[in-house]
Amino acid sequence: QVQLVESGGGLVQAGGSLRLSCEASGIIFSINAMGWYRQAPGKQRELVAWISSGGLTVYAESVKGRFTISRDNAKNTMYLQMNSLKPEDTAVYYCNRNTPTSDTWGQGTQVTVSS
Repeated sequence: QVQLVESGGGLVQAGGSLRLSCEASGIIFSINAMGWYRQAPGKQRELVAWISSGGLTVYAESVKGRFTISRDNAKNTMYLQMNSLKPEDTAVYYCNRNTPTSDTWGQGTQVTVSS
């Protein structure tokens, strides 16, 4: 079955950097669009960044210029490089693969940015 496993979260000071990874299994990764979402306490889950199978990218306004989404199809892995982190970036970050017939989420990885 489809499985998405995130890693790379942690505690970092404001202005610092983290790189999240999402390793996929059970799918032909290269033909799938993938996304990163996040959910802060008391808030709805929101899209952070999205990457198409061909490498086109979309970012939330709040992370443009600071975050970079990428993928390595040979490793079945998607990344989120997060720079200039702010306390408001604190959330659980989730990897997502969405198709017309299924919606798959990873277990999430916690990112905490201290001020």
